[in-house]
Amino acid sequence: MPSVTINNISKAYSSIRALDHISFDVGKREIFGLIGPDGAGKTTLFRILTTLLLPDDGTASVEGLDTVKQYREIRNIVGYMPGRFSLYQDLTVEENLNFFANVFNTSMQENYDLIKDIYIQIEPFKKRKTGRLSGGMKQKLALCCALIHKPSVLFLDEPTTGVDPVSRKEFWEMLKRLKQQNISILVSTPYMDEAMLCDKIALIQSGKILSIDTPENIIAGYPQKIYAVKGENNYRLLEYLRKNPDVQSCYIFGEYLHVTLNNEFDFRFPDKVEVNPTKASIEDCFIRLMDHRPERVSD
Repeated sequence: MPSVTINNISKAYSSIRALDHISFDVGKREIFGLIGPDGAGKTTLFRILTTLLLPDDGTASVEGLDTVKQYREIRNIVGYMPGRFSLYQDLTVEENLNFFANVFNTSMQENYDLIKDIYIQIEPFKKRKTGRLSGGMKQKLALCCALIHKPSVLFLDEPTTGVDPVSRKEFWEMLKRLKQQNISILVSTPYMDEAMLCDKIALIQSGKILSIDTPENIIAGYPQKIYAVKGENNYRLLEYLRKNPDVQSCYIFGEYLHVTLNNEFDFRFPDKVEVNPTKASIEDCFIRLMDHRPERVSD
């Protein structure tokens, strides 16, 4: 049985459809990534799965429990780290941890082994008010609080947004260790590079799932050759290439343009141009799926 099952879930806010018939499963001991930009519907789905919102249509279950009918039981077995830092800023690190442990009728000592690797990094600051912690330290404390009752499923909504690169790397290393402790993890992120750190991913945009598979399989399925193109003036080059009928797509990727073609094409341009074949990335796949998805019909 999957840890999480989502079947045809939809949710609308007035005329805006946040989720449009979403369906997928999250396996046991799996790090499942929900990958998409802000406004794609990630937070709405997480709130439904953690029983904070009711869906308009469809059903969802967590560890076999229905999110509507058995919401009380679900709240005891999941950990939720919302995208916005929500711990008590005027309490110390230690006080926040003890508070959340008491809410779930447990203690920090009882489940210390689960949070030990994370807690030892913030323990020197246990008497410090939470509001005075750095972004990386707040992130680690929030994860400890989400784990303090030993959940079987962990929901992390954009946990690395606004965090420095070193803390991001440390955080994903923590998730890999948590997976080995029989915890299923559903994590959302707008960062395409983090998709490669997941066992399986769903690419989501405007409330619709564009693709679900392993990151490697999604990349392997990219159907065209991609060229990394760089000129003396990339913005002028971008404008030129996008006007050419032989060019199918052209997007900025760092200091290069990623270009796909409809036909054979000579990259002659008034300025000097560097052209090299390159491998597709998750971001390339996401953009292609966006470009080729059917037009949505307004409700």
